[in-house]
Amino acid sequence: MNLFSPLNLGDIVLPNRLVMAPLTRIRSGKSGVPGELVVLYYTQRASLGLIVSEGTYPSHAGQGFPGQPGLVEPEQLAGWKAVTDSVHAAGGRIVAQVMHAGRVTHEATTGGYPVVGPSAIAIDGSTRTYDGKKDYPVPHALTTDELAGIVAEFVLASKNAIAAGFDGVELHAANGYLLHEFLSPASNVRDDAFGGSPATRARFVIDVVTAVTLAIGADKVGLRISPEHNIQDVLETDSDDVKATYGVLVDGLASLDLAYLSVLHDDPRGEFVQNLRTRFAGVFLVNTGFGAITARDEALAIVRDDVADAVVVGRAAIANPDLVRRWRDDLPVNEPNPLTYYADSAEGYTDYPALAS
Repeated sequence: MNLFSPLNLGDIVLPNRLVMAPLTRIRSGKSGVPGELVVLYYTQRASLGLIVSEGTYPSHAGQGFPGQPGLVEPEQLAGWKAVTDSVHAAGGRIVAQVMHAGRVTHEATTGGYPVVGPSAIAIDGSTRTYDGKKDYPVPHALTTDELAGIVAEFVLASKNAIAAGFDGVELHAANGYLLHEFLSPASNVRDDAFGGSPATRARFVIDVVTAVTLAIGADKVGLRISPEHNIQDVLETDSDDVKATYGVLVDGLASLDLAYLSVLHDDPRGEFVQNLRTRFAGVFLVNTGFGAITARDEALAIVRDDVADAVVVGRAAIANPDLVRRWRDDLPVNEPNPLTYYADSAEGYTDYPALAS
C-alpha cells in the first residue's frame, strides 16, 4: 500500500490515505453557524481522502472558543448541511469532530453556561472569550448522576451530525478537552467509579464511545486520542500509568469495531503507539504532533512502512487545498501563515492558491 491508495474506513471508501486533521479555525461567528466562507474552505480540500471537521460543540456548555461552530441549534445543522453537500458534490468525504471543551473555556464564551470538568481543578492560565482574555475558572465537578447527561449530549450531537450530512463522527478525547480530562490523573481526582485507577479513569470515555456507536453505528464512529501530549494542564507524565490507562481504553474499544482510532503522538513508530495499534486491531491513523509540520517524505514513509493505515495532517492541509496533487506529484507547496490560523476572515483561510490545472 502507499499514501495514494484507497482505504476502507468503516463504511467510507477513501481514495487516498491523507486525512485532514481537525483544525480550530473559529470562522463561524457568535452564532456558531458555518457560513459560505466555511463551505468554501472545506470544499477546496475535498480531494483529501477524508476531512475531519474542526471541533464542534455538542452543547452550549461545551463551547471552547469564540467563533467555534456547534451541532446544537437547527441553524447550525443547516449551516453544516451546506458544507457537507458541497464537499460531497466535489467528491469528498467529511466527518464531524464532536468536541466538548470541558474546563478549557469560560462562562463568557459559553453564554453563561457553567464550565464543567471531571474535578474542580482550574487550568493555570487564561483564555480568549467574547469579553476579552480571562483566567480559566474552577470548573464544576460533574456529579456521577450528571455524567449520563453528558453522554446524552455526545449522542445527540452525533445524531445531529449524521442528519446534517456528515459521513460519520470523530469523538475528541485528545488535547486536554473533557474526555481527555477524564483520562489524566492530573485533571481527574474523582473518588467514584470514574476516577482513581487507569481502568476507572478510562471508563467515561468508553461509555461515551459505546453510546454513540449504539446510536449511529460503529462504522460511522472514530476516536482521537493524544497520550503524553501534556497540553492544557492535562498531564500524563508517568509512563506506566499512561500505558495502563490507554491500554485499558483501547482494550475497551476493540470489540466495538470502530471505523478508526486516530492517535496524535510524536513517536508513532515507537513501542507504545504500535502496541495500541495491535490492541485496537482496526484502522489506525497517526498524526505526528504539533512540534513540526508533517512533511511529504514522512507521510509517505508512515504508510509505506506500515506504521499506520493513514496519515493525519494539519498545517500542510491549511496551506494547500490541493495537497494530494502536490504530494503525489512532488510539486512545490505553499507555506502556512500562523498569524491567520485563528481569525475571522478569508485571509489565510480560503485564499491559499491551488496549482493551475
